[in-house]
Amino acid sequence: MKDFSLWAALKRLRRILFGAPIHSSQAHHERLSPLLGLPVFASDALSSVAYATEAILSVLVLYGLAAIHDQLPIAAAVAALIVIVTISYSQTIRAYPHGGGSYIVASDNFGETVGLIAGGALLIDYVLTVAVSVSAGVAAIVSAYPSLHNLLVPMSLLFIGGVAWANLRGVRESGAAFALPTYGFILAMGTMLVTGVVQSLGTAPPPQVVFADPNMLGSAASLPFLFVILRSFAAGCTALTGIEAVSDGVAAFRDPAPQNAIRTLRIMAFLLVGLFIGTGYLSRFLPEITLHSTANPEYRTLVSQLAIHVFGADSALFYVLQFATAAILVLAANTAFADFPRLGSFLARDGFLPRAMARQGDRLVFQNGIILLAVLAGTLVWHFHGNLDHLLPLYAVGVFTAFTLSQLGMLRYWSRRRSTDPKWMRGALVSGTGGIVTALVTLVILVTKFMEGAWIVVILLAVLFVSLRAVKQRYESIARQLETTKPAELGARKNLVLVLVPRVHRGVQEALDYALSCHGECRAIHVTLDEKNVPTLRDDWERLGRGVPLVVLGSPFRSLIKPILEYVDEARDEDPNRMVTVIVSEAVPRKWIHKLLQENVAIQLKLALGQREGIAVTNLRYFLD
Repeated sequence: MKDFSLWAALKRLRRILFGAPIHSSQAHHERLSPLLGLPVFASDALSSVAYATEAILSVLVLYGLAAIHDQLPIAAAVAALIVIVTISYSQTIRAYPHGGGSYIVASDNFGETVGLIAGGALLIDYVLTVAVSVSAGVAAIVSAYPSLHNLLVPMSLLFIGGVAWANLRGVRESGAAFALPTYGFILAMGTMLVTGVVQSLGTAPPPQVVFADPNMLGSAASLPFLFVILRSFAAGCTALTGIEAVSDGVAAFRDPAPQNAIRTLRIMAFLLVGLFIGTGYLSRFLPEITLHSTANPEYRTLVSQLAIHVFGADSALFYVLQFATAAILVLAANTAFADFPRLGSFLARDGFLPRAMARQGDRLVFQNGIILLAVLAGTLVWHFHGNLDHLLPLYAVGVFTAFTLSQLGMLRYWSRRRSTDPKWMRGALVSGTGGIVTALVTLVILVTKFMEGAWIVVILLAVLFVSLRAVKQRYESIARQLETTKPAELGARKNLVLVLVPRVHRGVQEALDYALSCHGECRAIHVTLDEKNVPTLRDDWERLGRGVPLVVLGSPFRSLIKPILEYVDEARDEDPNRMVTVIVSEAVPRKWIHKLLQENVAIQLKLALGQREGIAVTNLRYFLD
C-alpha cells in the first residue's frame, strides 16, 4: 500500500531535492579526478583574481596617483609567495596522504593547543570565504546591471543557499555542476588577457586618471611609503586564500589520491599566477581607473573595467566575462563548503565539536557542517549588508595564521626525520622558507588591517579556541561520569512497571501485554477528570485488566500530567534503588491531518518524565486506519 502520510511526502521531496541515498560501498565512486577536483577545491583561489589586484590598487591610491605604478612589483611578490606556499603544501600532501590540513599538521607536530589555533583560524576563514566570494560575485553582476544594487543582500543569500544545496547533493555532483562555470571563467579571463596583451604590444602605458571616493584618494599621503606598500601587499595576499584547500581534501580524490591532489594543486597555482599577473599587467593600460566602495551605486569592479577596455561596453564578450566572473566568485564559496565540513569532522572526531559534525549523511557528505556554514556566512553577509569594504579587512588573517602553523609544523616534521630520510634537508628548507614568509605576511596583515577590522578576527579566534576546549572538556566529563569499574549484577534492581490507562481499549491492552512481559511489579494508573466515569472504568478493568491493580488518581486542577509525576516521585521515594518503567500507549493515525483531531498527551508526558532520574519511558504505538 502506498504511503500518503506527511512523512512520506517529505521523504519524496527530500529525494527530489538531494537525490537518493548512496551506499557506503559506493564511496569510491564519489571521489574526484583532477578535472572535477579543480572546480571543487580551486575555485576559491582562482576567483581571487577578480578582486586581489583591485585590492592592491585600492590601498596604493591612498598614497596618491604616483603610487599605483608600484602595483605590478607588488603583484610579482604575491605571485612568488603563491609558488612558495604551493611547493610547501605539495610536501604536506605527501607527508599526510589522508588529509594534511593545517589542523592535522599543527596538532601532530606541536600538540593540541597549536592545532586548535590553526583549526579555529581556518574555520573562521572558511566562513569569511563564503561571505566575501559571494558578495564579490554579486558585485560583478551589479557592475553589469547597476539597477540591481539594492538587491545585493537578497541575491547574496540566495546564492549561498544555492551552493549549499548543490553540496548537500554530494561531492561529485557539486564538482560536475561547477565544472562548466569554473572552466568558463578561466577561458573568458584568458581570452581577455591575451586579447588585451596583444592590443598593448608596441605601446607604452598611458597616463592614468583615477576616480575614487573622496575619502580614499590621497587620504594616507602622510603615512610612511613603506607602510602603504606593506599594506597593499597584505591586501594582495587575498589571492592566496584557498590554496590550502587541496591539502585539506586529499581524501576526496581518486586513487592515487596524493598524486591527483598534487596535480590539482599545481594546475591551480599555474592558472592563478598567470591570471593574477596578467590582470595586474593589463591594468597598467587602463586610461581611467574607477575605485569606488561597493556601497557606491557607481561601483564597477576592476575586471569589468578591463573588459570594457578590451572588448567594449556593448560587446557580448563583456557580458560573458561578467557572468563568468560572477559565477566563479559565487562558486568560490564551494571550496569552503568542501573543506569546512571536512575540517569540522576532524575536530568533532577529536572531541572539539559536537559529534553530529563528524557524521556523514546519506549522500556521503557532512551535511551538518554544510548547513552550519551556510547559516554563519549568510548571517555575516546580512550583518555587513554585503559590503566588500567591510568584509575584506577581516579576510586573510585566519588563513595566513593557518598557513604559518602548517609550514612550521612541516619544518618540525622534517627535523624529526633527519636520521631516517635523506631528503629531510630539502623538505625542511622549503617548509622553513614558507613558514618564515607566511609568518611575516601574517604580521603585516594583522598590523596593517588591525584597525580596519582585523581585531574582530583576533577576538573571534580567541572565543572559538575557548569554546572548542570547553566542548572537549564536556565530552571528557561525560566519559568520566559513564565509567564503570565492575559489571552490573543481573536483576539486582527491582522494577515497577506502570501502565497508563486513559480508558480500556485495544491500545491499552497491548501496553498491558508488554508490561506483564517485563520483569517486576505491575500497576495500572488512571487520572480522572470526572469522577462519574470511574465506576465504568473499574468494571471494564475488572473484566480485562488480567488481575493488575488499578490506581485511580484525582486531579483537582484538571491536569493529566502532574498527578502522574507526583505518583512516580512517591514510588521512587519509597525505594530509591527501584527502577520505574512508565508505559505510554500512543495512537498514530495514517494521515497527518487526522493528528489535528487528537490530543497527544503522550509527547508531553515523555518530556516531563525524561527529566527524572531512574525513570524509563516506553512509548508503545498502535496504528489507526
